[in-house]
Amino acid sequence: MKLATQQRERRSILASLGQRTLVMGILNVTPDSFSDGGRYIDPARAIEHALDMVALGADLIDLGAESTRPGHEPLSVEEEWRRIAAVLGPLREAIDVPISIDTYKGEVAGKALAAGVDLVNDVWGGKHDDGTLRAAATWDAPIVLMHNSTDEPELRGDIVELVCDALQNLVERAIRTGVSREKIILDPGIGFGKTMQQNLRLINETDAIKRLGYPVLVGTSRKSVIGHVLNVPVQERIEGTAATVALAVARGADVVRVHDVGAMARVVRMTDAMVRA
Repeated sequence: MKLATQQRERRSILASLGQRTLVMGILNVTPDSFSDGGRYIDPARAIEHALDMVALGADLIDLGAESTRPGHEPLSVEEEWRRIAAVLGPLREAIDVPISIDTYKGEVAGKALAAGVDLVNDVWGGKHDDGTLRAAATWDAPIVLMHNSTDEPELRGDIVELVCDALQNLVERAIRTGVSREKIILDPGIGFGKTMQQNLRLINETDAIKRLGYPVLVGTSRKSVIGHVLNVPVQERIEGTAATVALAVARGADVVRVHDVGAMARVVRMTDAMVRA
């Protein structure tokens, strides 16, 4: 009962969606993520990094144990949960902000929610394993449904229409599974099965996703679209990330998922001051 009450209190931060943009800090406890793989696989370093991100302005922490970079090796449920469990307990004790679990496996999502996680962030939107939807429904937890076409042929046609239609299908499936409409957040899936031009257009038309009627999360941090435009390595993409974050916020994004929390929190606060006045 105490855990459920604490989760409800932490989740109440989502009530501010639409009033200001929330900053989600990325915490990867994996050796092979494209940007910071291996840096925070040690639980003590992971928790220290999470505390730093909260101090710098993170409203949520997104905890993930399996890389989603192109060509990554999928993890078993057992290995993914082993990595998560090593960090989650101490992390939950250390920070008061909501924690999301970045997983597409229903069993991992259910265990994480039982252990104190507040929301689910599924890069397959429940398409890979509808257990994430059932876990969110059981715990009455928010869930991020992301568009992901990396398992499909090249997307042809109007990318915004294609993504909006696909997201609407994910929403309907989630609701049929028992997820509350009010607990759904949508993510256009920047970098997941799209070309550079498609990614750029989706960022610029975040407002089209928003018109579906749900809060929108946008994750562009350090991604290859920025590297392709600026011809810079991962470590030099902070300015490009800032540009994409500012534009996504101006176009209606409610949450931005970022690595460089301090700088991006300032970008978000400044952009909010202009567009949400």
